[in-house]
Amino acid sequence: MTLAAYFPPILAVHVGSVALSGALFSVRAALRIAGRDAAARRPVLRYASYLIDTTLLVAAILLMQIVHQYPFVDAWLTTKLLLLILYIGLGSIALKRARSRPGRIAATLAAWMVFAAIIGVAVTRSPASWFALLRR
Repeated sequence: MTLAAYFPPILAVHVGSVALSGALFSVRAALRIAGRDAAARRPVLRYASYLIDTTLLVAAILLMQIVHQYPFVDAWLTTKLLLLILYIGLGSIALKRARSRPGRIAATLAAWMVFAAIIGVAVTRSPASWFALLRR
């Protein structure tokens, strides 16, 4: 049996990991905005994030192998990867580096917008993200 036979369950793991990752970021960001240090100090939250994001990455790599599409070859995956790097940076600012509450709020809102754009790129398989739907 080839790896392609496992496409549906790998895709389900990938999509589920995306949902869990976004939800956990939202919880951690809300705690941080509220001034609770649990977002950064609770090892369970940090380790859950590592586990979810690692699962997400492994599933993404497997999916790339199955569909034979890769960043820096296929524009939509290149866009998705670059947006992911931006999302990670904004998440880091929101959860760790922002020194003020308004800074944490701004970084969280920006991270959510980038997260939505990443999902749009994945759903439409277009670098234009959700705007690709307007062209149809």
